[in-house]
Amino acid sequence: MQYKRGSYLLRTTLFFILSCGITTFAYASGQQSTAPETNMTHRMMMLAFQLGTILFAAKLGGIFFERFKIPAVLGEIAMGIIIGPYLLGKLALPGLPHGLFPINGDFPISPELYGFCSIAAIMLLFMVGLETDTKMFLQYSVTGGLVGLGGAIVSFILGDLTAVIFAKMLFGQPISYLSSPALFLGAISTATSVGISARILSDKHKLDSPEGIIILAGAVIDDVIGIIILAVCMGIISASKSSGNIDWKHIGLISMKAIGIWLAATVTGILAAQKIGFILKRFKDRSSIAIMALGLSFILAGLFEEAGLAMIVGAYIMGLSLSGTDINRVVQEKIQPICAFLVPVFFVTMGMLVDVRLLCSRNVLIFGMIYSAVAIIAKIVGCGLPTLFCNFNMRGALRIGVGMLPRGEVALIIAGIGLAAGILTSDVFGVSILMTLITTLLAPQLLLAMFKNEATGIRKQMPDKSSESLNFTFPSVEITSLLLNKLLDTFQAEGFFTHVLDHDENIYQLRKDTIIINLICTDKNISFKCDQHESLFINTAMYEILAELEKTINELKKPIDATGIARKLQDTSALPVKHPAFAKYIHLETLIPQLKGTTKKEIIEELIEIICRNGLANNLDAVREAVWTRENSMSTGMQYGLALPHGKTDAVKKITCAIGLKPEGIDFQSLDGTPSKIFVLLLSPKNSSSPHVKFLSIISQVLNKKGREDLLSCSTPQEMLAVLTEQKITKIK
Repeated sequence: MQYKRGSYLLRTTLFFILSCGITTFAYASGQQSTAPETNMTHRMMMLAFQLGTILFAAKLGGIFFERFKIPAVLGEIAMGIIIGPYLLGKLALPGLPHGLFPINGDFPISPELYGFCSIAAIMLLFMVGLETDTKMFLQYSVTGGLVGLGGAIVSFILGDLTAVIFAKMLFGQPISYLSSPALFLGAISTATSVGISARILSDKHKLDSPEGIIILAGAVIDDVIGIIILAVCMGIISASKSSGNIDWKHIGLISMKAIGIWLAATVTGILAAQKIGFILKRFKDRSSIAIMALGLSFILAGLFEEAGLAMIVGAYIMGLSLSGTDINRVVQEKIQPICAFLVPVFFVTMGMLVDVRLLCSRNVLIFGMIYSAVAIIAKIVGCGLPTLFCNFNMRGALRIGVGMLPRGEVALIIAGIGLAAGILTSDVFGVSILMTLITTLLAPQLLLAMFKNEATGIRKQMPDKSSESLNFTFPSVEITSLLLNKLLDTFQAEGFFTHVLDHDENIYQLRKDTIIINLICTDKNISFKCDQHESLFINTAMYEILAELEKTINELKKPIDATGIARKLQDTSALPVKHPAFAKYIHLETLIPQLKGTTKKEIIEELIEIICRNGLANNLDAVREAVWTRENSMSTGMQYGLALPHGKTDAVKKITCAIGLKPEGIDFQSLDGTPSKIFVLLLSPKNSSSPHVKFLSIISQVLNKKGREDLLSCSTPQEMLAVLTEQKITKIK
């Protein structure tokens, strides 16, 4: 498997390089003499080249890093650094004299690409808000506020103090606490990149854990405080430049405005969420509902930016508001494909902003390492310490502190503002880049390590008195599956939105207005988790479905012409004798020209043992149970001497079959009463997609009159193989 994965990666890489070469050559062939920077068509064409390259680079970087058990997000950032304008992106190519990613004036990337990046950041935070458990968010809002406030204040103070203490190393002269570089290094240290931590928490299914909720809540509050601090710093710098005095009254008004807008929007959004959901549901079509919700997130993001706050904060608030509505999962399901395209673009583009050349200076490197260490300590202490007074233990406090480490895009944006305004020199900007890079690369690894231990991070579990679990056990898997489908249909008829959270584990969520019901279906059990006042509704629904099922069972007792249906399975006119599709299902070792058994039981047992002996099934008893359960319910003896014993079991990973011959024939209780001579034993996985029924239909058609005669005349497995398929089959290794 590892060889195949490596081979796939190599083929993908070669295809990526070839694609780049073809597109570059095509562009070079058609390049015009007009100035490309003034040609809108040229700029859009460059954007298409860049996005295509970024998507391939993101996927390759993610696959490569995941092979070494490193989160894909780091691979995307790393690929952004490699293909960015400071490394490979600036290399001249045929038709592209300035490279595929030329530096755009004072900013590393083009406005068009940065626009895609901004849209991706909005969508990422909108999805993060949707995945947030609103009840738990409100439950931990006080703790989240303390975490965000503590992390921002401690980070700013220590960042500013570090700049003052080590000023001579970087600036060659002492600086004050209120000097521009010190203030900006303090402000850069405050920001937390919630997107990176959120993606790691989402991958580990920890977004709705107490630590996950606190990290998300704290990061949003932290960003708001960071933006307020940035506004305060800009006010201090502006005031000191113009008059030498600081207008603390003006700065206080700016801070109150920012906090007031954030709080008002959050409270209003949560209170109006159900009405917003009701209006969106009037559109009925699921795609329309999702697009309208996404549109609202963009509008709120724009309003926040206009008010002097970050767009990502507005997007998160809209997602958080809708997270408690019944359209939550509808929006997530429909928006997810768009996020799968845009989010990798965002992280690759963030990597492109990193100028690795600035890290080569000895002083920048040393000061950057000190500044990074201080930034890490500041977040762990500032964010982790308050949680120790809020029911979290040391493990939970460390998880929260580490989750708040990455600075990411927000720090880069603040640093870019300082650089563009002439407040930061290239050296100081390099320090901020190094700190951003180290915390962004280090935090996911530490966060994953912290969550390897599944032990709780809180001292005392908060009892959920309103929650109740209901469990129903049934006699067979088939009845359970039937009841599950009837339940889902019933809930949909009652106006619930049903969502599949996990196909493999059969985990569903049912939502209507403020009602949230979680449903898990195992082999013979269906369990619900809901509020206590919903338990009566679930019991009523289950009773009605069981009554309907009993009625159906009574109707099934009436005679059904199953034999007539079975006879139609052997329509001999549909397919030719040879069928290449059998090549992937048949092995020489499981083709037996002369079976030893003389009874139905002996034949089936012989075929089962052949499959298990060749390593195609890992549990002999499970295979026996599956095959005999099916055989005892209705004989698989067909017509014209063909028998098709089969069963579904997780003892096999894919469709597996054994074919045996008994030319003299045995009694297999066939439809036409004649002895069976050809036996095809088929096994397929129970809980995965596989063409079980299709295989049964094809084999019965392939073995038409001529096919059966040819197969019964075979004396070796090779001859049997030639009758069944034209493909050459390799032996089992």
